[in-house]
Amino acid sequence: MSADTPRTAGHSRSKRGLWIGVAIAVVVIALVVFHLLNRPAARTGSPAQVVSVATAKQGDMPEIINSLGTVTPLATVTVLPQLSGYLTEVAYQEGQDVKKGQFLAQIDPRQYEISKEQAQAQLAKDQATLDQARTDLARYTQLYQKKSIAEQTYMDQKFLVQQYEAAVKADQANIAQFELDLTYCHIIAPVDGKVGLRLVDPGNYVTPSSSTGIVVITTMKPTTVQFTVPQNLLGKVLDRYNTGTKLPVTVFNSDNTKQIATGTLYAISNQMATSTGTVTLRATVPNDNEALYPNEFVNAQLLVDTLQNTVLVPTPAVQTGAPGNYVFLVNSDDTVSVHKVTPGPSDGKYTAILAGLSVGETVVTDGTDRLSDGAKIRVAQAHPAGASSAGEPASSSSTGASHTGGKRRHKTGSDAGSTSSAS
Repeated sequence: MSADTPRTAGHSRSKRGLWIGVAIAVVVIALVVFHLLNRPAARTGSPAQVVSVATAKQGDMPEIINSLGTVTPLATVTVLPQLSGYLTEVAYQEGQDVKKGQFLAQIDPRQYEISKEQAQAQLAKDQATLDQARTDLARYTQLYQKKSIAEQTYMDQKFLVQQYEAAVKADQANIAQFELDLTYCHIIAPVDGKVGLRLVDPGNYVTPSSSTGIVVITTMKPTTVQFTVPQNLLGKVLDRYNTGTKLPVTVFNSDNTKQIATGTLYAISNQMATSTGTVTLRATVPNDNEALYPNEFVNAQLLVDTLQNTVLVPTPAVQTGAPGNYVFLVNSDDTVSVHKVTPGPSDGKYTAILAGLSVGETVVTDGTDRLSDGAKIRVAQAHPAGASSAGEPASSSSTGASHTGGKRRHKTGSDAGSTSSAS
C-alpha cells in the first residue's frame, strides 16, 4: 500500500500538467480567433487618380455668335434690251469691271432715227397749221368785237386753235419717245460691278422679252454677308445694335480655317423665320480684294460684347451631368468635390464662369472620367487658366459662343475693331 503512493503522486502531477497545457492552448487559440475576428477591414478603395489641374484666373472673354452665312451682293442686275433690233456691237469683255454709265452694247439705231425724222416733219406741219389758225383767230377776234361776224364762227376758230396746239404737243412727245429709243439703242451699265460671261454676240436680234438679257452685272465691292441668329440671342444683339454701336463681323472661309474679311452689322430683318426660329442679319464688307464671291458659303462671327474681368477656366474643366454644369474642385487634402457652376461664353479653349467659382481656386482639367465626389487625386501638372502654353492671354482667342451675364465694357470704334481683328 505504501509502495504504490509515489506512483500515484507522479501520475497526478502528469495529469495536471496535461490539463494546464490544454488550457494554455485553448487560450492561445481563443486569442488568435479574437484577433482575426476583430482586426480592421482591409482598404478596398481605388488608388489616387492622376489628374491635371489649373487655377481659375481673371481675364476678358468676347461674346461671339457663330453662324453660317452667304455672300449676298448689293446688286445683281440682268441688263435687258428696252426695244427690239440687231446688235451691231458688244463692247464689254467677260469678267470685266465696269462703272455705272459705261458703254456695253449697241442696237442698230437707223429705224428709230427714221421714225424720229418722220415725227419732226409731222411737228413742222402741225406747227404751221397752228400758226395759220392763230392768225385767223386774231382776225376773227377783231371782227367779233365789232359785231361783224357771228359768235359761233369766232368760237369754232378758237377751238380749232386748241386742237392744233394739242397736235403739236403730241408731235413733240413722239419726238421725245424716239429720242429715248435712240438712247436705249446705246446700252450702258446701270451699276458698278463685274460683268459675267457673254450672253449675246453682234448680229443677234434682241427683244425686250428676252429672259437672258445682254449681260449680268454683279456688284463685288462693297458686298454683304447674310447670316442668321437664334431668337434667344436676338435680344442681346438688339440691345447693342439699337444704341448705334457698330458691331464687328469677322468672316471666315467655309471650313472655318482662314479669316478672309471683316465688316460691320448694318441691317436686321423685320421678321422671324417661324420654321427655324431665327432672324436674318446682314453685314457690310468692303471686299476691296474681292476675296468674297457672290453666293459663297462662309462662316460669320458677330462680336456682341466682351466680358471684362471674369473668371476663366480651361474648357475641359467644365463638365455636364446629373448636377448640371459642374467642375471638380481640388481640396486641400488632395481630394476633389463636385462644384456646380454657371458657365458663360467660351472661345473653345477657355470658358468664362459667371457664378460658382472664384479666382484662385483649382479645378481638374484632365482625368475627370474616373473621378467622383471625394475621390483621392495626385496632381500631374498644373497650368494657369488665364494663359496658354505660349503665354498668350485668353482674351486674344479667335472664336467664341454667345452667352449672357458677367461684367461688361461696351467696345466701340477702335476697341471693337481690334477685338474683331484678333478673332
